[in-house]
Amino acid sequence: MTTLELLTRQMPVTAPGGASEGPLTITATVATATPVRRRDQRGAYLEVLDPAALDLGSLDVPLLDSHDRHRATATIGRARNFRLEDGAVVADLTFSTARDVSPIVDRVRDGTLTSFSVGYSVAAWRDGVTEGARTRTATQWTIQEVSLVAIPADPNAKKRSESDMALDETNDRAELVENLRKACGLSEDWATRMADAEMTDEEIRESAREEMLKRSTDAPHIRVHGSSEDPATIRTRQADAVAFRMAGGDLPEASRDFVNMTLRDMARDSLQRAGEATRGLSTDEIFTRAAHGTSDFPLVVSGAMGKVALDSYRAAESPLKRLARQRTLPNFKPSQSIRLGEMGRLEEMSEQGEFTHTSRAETGESMSLKTFGRAISVSRKLLIDDDLNMLGDMTSAIGQAAAQTEADELVSILTSNPNMADGNPVFYAARGNLAGSGTSIGSAGDMGALDAARQAMRKTKGLDGKTIVDAKPRFLLVGPDHETAAERLMAEIYPATVDDANPFASRLELIVEPRLEDTNDWWLFADPARVPALQFAYLQSAQGVQIQRKEAWTTLGMEYRAFLDFGCGWTDWRGAFKNPGDS
Repeated sequence: MTTLELLTRQMPVTAPGGASEGPLTITATVATATPVRRRDQRGAYLEVLDPAALDLGSLDVPLLDSHDRHRATATIGRARNFRLEDGAVVADLTFSTARDVSPIVDRVRDGTLTSFSVGYSVAAWRDGVTEGARTRTATQWTIQEVSLVAIPADPNAKKRSESDMALDETNDRAELVENLRKACGLSEDWATRMADAEMTDEEIRESAREEMLKRSTDAPHIRVHGSSEDPATIRTRQADAVAFRMAGGDLPEASRDFVNMTLRDMARDSLQRAGEATRGLSTDEIFTRAAHGTSDFPLVVSGAMGKVALDSYRAAESPLKRLARQRTLPNFKPSQSIRLGEMGRLEEMSEQGEFTHTSRAETGESMSLKTFGRAISVSRKLLIDDDLNMLGDMTSAIGQAAAQTEADELVSILTSNPNMADGNPVFYAARGNLAGSGTSIGSAGDMGALDAARQAMRKTKGLDGKTIVDAKPRFLLVGPDHETAAERLMAEIYPATVDDANPFASRLELIVEPRLEDTNDWWLFADPARVPALQFAYLQSAQGVQIQRKEAWTTLGMEYRAFLDFGCGWTDWRGAFKNPGDS
């Protein structure tokens, strides 16, 4: 039996105020998909509760005082009727009428208690990376309890329908006033004033609304953020706006409110949302506090840099990655890629129907990750001058450098022809995947050489030495010097005779790697989804180029680091063929 850890998440609720008869019931949003920052042995990550993944069942859970699960008297009510509304989890919270719970109910009514927390267990997670940050999304979870607490975490969760409360229609003035007093939690003094006042029914309703507004303003509350919006959402929108100013591209509609803000404006805004006063601060002081304090400003900048770097990285990716199978590795230890041999054909059954056991050969190639990186300094002058063009150029260069690093590593293992686990090179005459004599693309006989290479791959046998693998070639790889000749070789033509037809037209996909310069070599590769020859890998939690803030006081401004966890290698020689070209 698996034991699930009880987790908690805190959220604000606005309570109705005043006194009323019977048990108090409020409707509240108890969970949303708002990311909450947590930490485990691997470091910080963003936890996301998928409301659609909640096991609603017939949930009826205790309403507790501050997650106290040890005292029976800490149960102050029940949470029932859980449902999904507008992408959030909503529940009805009913407080006990017991005498010892009455002080708590009074604090809920007058607005002193403004927050609650959910206790939940997670049965299944989905790990990922969003905007360069590690995420864990609960894909199977349930709520165990709801608690009144002091500090909220999810600003999107709150008491529902207070402003939309039905104000009963009635022709009786006294009944109308009493209904409004109870529904809005207003005082007896207000009811007395309304009974004596010469006011219309609508004016009385407006007075009730004003009293509710005044009460919510005067009531004690905890200020989490200067905005009702999720701080992670604001951070993402600001990062998108900064990225747009850095490198152009598409600007999300939700980020248009921030596109005209300078870096100074965003730094000030981040400080204010963190609860810091900025009045009277100089530009230098604002950036210093924002860069080295607890504000979101460094994350806004790193988010923008990460987006620009990733876009630049993707645009500059080596075409060699199309020839390889992608993997993810959990760590930097050497990883063995195991290939099982072919089963061959099924055997004809005997008259007795007995099955014959068989075994499969296996082989494996090793690969490990390497880490590549550079430091990035965002200077104090750049911040003050709001020089985002320079920052964009620098960040784009980082993305291109990451793509260049991957390409260099792939080209190196392709051209170095390393030994495989059996002690022989990848391209080896005895394997049948290396042409005995070279023929350059564009020279006489290149079509015959291409035909011979295709035949060799088609006839390749598996680990058992008997079963035909049929590694059908899909890609033709050449260097830039032979691009035009290769295009001619595979061009569609309209032949006058059958002998003039081009059998390779539309049969192969041309891959040109500019780093394979000054060589006449060319290669054929099978579809990596069927017979993978090359492989590359990233660290499981950091795929592609990563941008992180570097905690340092050695420079004015801010320091970031860009790094790439990447590795590549061969997995099976059967999926590739090499022709050394003319010497």
